[in-house]
Amino acid sequence: MKQKCTTLCQGNQWWPIRTLIIAVLAVLGGFTLPADASRPHILWIVVDDMSANLSCYDETTIATPNIDSLARTGLQFNHAYATSPVCSTFRSALITGMYQTTIGAHHHRSGRNANRIMLPPEVHPVPALFQQAGYYTCMGSGLKDLDFRSQTPPKSRANALGKTDYNFTWDRGIFDGNDWSGRQSDQPFFMQIQLHGGKLRGASESSYAKFEKQVRETIGPTTKPADISLPPYYPDDPIMRRDWATYLDSVRITDWHVGRVIERLKDEGLFNDTLIVFFTDHGISHARGKQFLYDEGTHIPLILSGPGIPTGKSRDDLVEHIDIPALSLAAAGIQLPATMQGRDLLSSEYQNREFVFAARDRCGEADDRIRSVRSQNFLYIRNFYPSRPHLMPSNYKDSKLIIQRLRQLHAAGRLNPLAKRILFAPQRPPEELYLYSQDVWQITNLAEQPQYQTQLKRHREALKKWILETKDPGPESDEVYALEIQDQLRSTKNAEHREQFRRNSEVYRDWRAAGK
Repeated sequence: MKQKCTTLCQGNQWWPIRTLIIAVLAVLGGFTLPADASRPHILWIVVDDMSANLSCYDETTIATPNIDSLARTGLQFNHAYATSPVCSTFRSALITGMYQTTIGAHHHRSGRNANRIMLPPEVHPVPALFQQAGYYTCMGSGLKDLDFRSQTPPKSRANALGKTDYNFTWDRGIFDGNDWSGRQSDQPFFMQIQLHGGKLRGASESSYAKFEKQVRETIGPTTKPADISLPPYYPDDPIMRRDWATYLDSVRITDWHVGRVIERLKDEGLFNDTLIVFFTDHGISHARGKQFLYDEGTHIPLILSGPGIPTGKSRDDLVEHIDIPALSLAAAGIQLPATMQGRDLLSSEYQNREFVFAARDRCGEADDRIRSVRSQNFLYIRNFYPSRPHLMPSNYKDSKLIIQRLRQLHAAGRLNPLAKRILFAPQRPPEELYLYSQDVWQITNLAEQPQYQTQLKRHREALKKWILETKDPGPESDEVYALEIQDQLRSTKNAEHREQFRRNSEVYRDWRAAGK
């Protein structure tokens, strides 16, 4: 059983000892000490659209032996949360160690064309900091024969970088290549492995069938839909079951890919000198997952394994994903920028967070503003547009078979009362408060119950303070919204999706004008 790490982990203090040991061995063994021997390689494994459905996080329907092995030999964080539950805003925060709201990169897929977003002059992308310290910076699949989909890549993408998706203007020169094999001899590397994860299952019947074929050819029989246990607010429906089973198979493929990377590191003699950080960019893409601030959307796995990391330990304190760049820079002996909001979780001076925060803003045409603050037991959510429904018009969401099925079942009156209340209420409460330590699916809103008013006020005030201190700019202006919509319309090649996106954006413009 994994032991709890009840004391502060002294990860960074190990490196001087390691240098001394290597120096002694060099004298005894007669080999030359490499100049960078005291600096670890840093390897991030970043997975799309995947919750903590891993064996080491108590998932029982499938097994994930390779990721579990990292947890067994390292440190598992049980309460790690994304500060944003959608790709581009998460990654903008990740690559800077800053809240996406602070740097103005909090609207999904923004700042790409007419509405340019520039980082504050004192904020630098993390790869640039590694590069300046002499690291070889790279981003790809971690394997020479497979791409981010765990498939054979086309020759045209042999040198392609992995997923970036940043909402600000940046210099591609911060990456030296797409694989650590391009580095100089004995040069440490900072590598990001970007994997498709939950996106592998796609959104349609044809994509399910194609991915199921990949699963059978790669790792064997697919997961049986009959074995699935769905969250209680999703209907027990064959389409929903198959989707979740296919999602779990995407977790299995991810685990298989991670196993291949571990094998490569060992074969190349790099494994013992590499700090591996495994995490996902947000939770499962579903009606209450991705893009929303419940556990299904923001709770992520976070596992560290490698030199300086305690073995077989777990921690239950609250951490944010922007802490990952901070601990990684510190492990490499690189001074953290004074402005970085992420914290080195392995520092002997680290103090546990009382609260962690998250924000959801515009996603595509879906204009929204939600904020959350989480303590050890409670999750508080503030809906700034409560008169809008949970499942608002969204070209991205509504193109998925599972959302189409939910809407069909709702129209036919075949949803149970819980699903109707959670997913299809025409309005949302302005405030939500959940005792999530017991209410694991966040079903019972306690915001109006008298006995929880003290906690409600505590979390409400914490959120107000965070918004002020981190300079959260809030919603886009009507003019900027129009610019971003036009940009995304130009980049949407599918005519049907483009027209639906346009119609949806008109709904949001009307809502904005009406103050809804």
